[in-house]
Amino acid sequence: MDDDDFDTPWKEAVMHHFPEFMAFYFPLAHAAIDWSRPYTFLDQEFSALTCDAELGKRLLDKLVSVHLHDGGEQWVLLHLEVQGWRDTDFAERMFVYNYRVYDRYHRAVASMALLTDGGKRWRPSSFSYRLLGCTVGIEFPVVKLLDFADRLDELQWHENPFALVTLAHLQARQTRGSPHRRRTAKLRLTKLLYQRDWDKRRIINLYRVIDWIMRLPQALEVRVAYVALQLERRRTMPYISSMERLCMEQWRKHGLEEGRQVGWQQGRQEGRQEGRQEGRQEGRQEGQSALLTALLQQRFGELDAAVRTRLLTADESQLSAWAQNFVGAASLEEVFRDS
Repeated sequence: MDDDDFDTPWKEAVMHHFPEFMAFYFPLAHAAIDWSRPYTFLDQEFSALTCDAELGKRLLDKLVSVHLHDGGEQWVLLHLEVQGWRDTDFAERMFVYNYRVYDRYHRAVASMALLTDGGKRWRPSSFSYRLLGCTVGIEFPVVKLLDFADRLDELQWHENPFALVTLAHLQARQTRGSPHRRRTAKLRLTKLLYQRDWDKRRIINLYRVIDWIMRLPQALEVRVAYVALQLERRRTMPYISSMERLCMEQWRKHGLEEGRQVGWQQGRQEGRQEGRQEGRQEGRQEGQSALLTALLQQRFGELDAAVRTRLLTADESQLSAWAQNFVGAASLEEVFRDS
């Protein structure tokens, strides 16, 4: 998965829940900001100053204008470091970004960094150089997600949404190389997310972030989506349609690949090209049928035996047509129309 796939969910979560982000990771700065006054993301201003390719790929940088309690307006340079490896140029890059903003706009800038890498000792927080009696540099606050590793129980029940995001990162590292353990952890986080009394936007944004962080093999992703739909059905939450769309995305992203994996295994056992092809088709049909069944039950209630049989025996083209009908359907009859 490319960098943009990681960037987008984080970007949405930070932009929609910026006060909570600051409160969780940078509480001292949060306390100094007057949140009763509006804040503004200055993405265009910042991108114009940080376009040098030699400075490296920046997955998420934010420049935000905020008002302080003392009445002044300040710009906060917020840098999210999401690389999973040590970057020896990171502190220098923070210095360069800071002085470029100051040079362009002559405004004081507070730079902050959130590090998500797995190195316990790497914690860059300053950059400076001295020459002929002159010293120039920067010191900036740094928060590392590994700092929360001994607070897992607290993270589960913390009311700040970024506690669950942090927990997802930590458990993704703990379950690396063990997809079934990760699936269990991801399901547990999904259940915790549904237990919160949060609004639609917060739930959807956080689901997207957690879903990306705790990536699974394609077959397991479909199973997680199935369980998530069952949770939604029991909760009868008001944002179900949005979550349905997310699960339909899972259908498109993972259904084909799951079928390839299942089919390849079956085909190898049979040792024939025909067996591989039939196995792939059967695997796709089973995954798509299970997910569409869950979607239909979530929206329309328990399905009778005839409908279940129809779903189980349908071919791929029928299932795809019904899935398209489902998006705008108000009844089962509309789902199965013209079929």
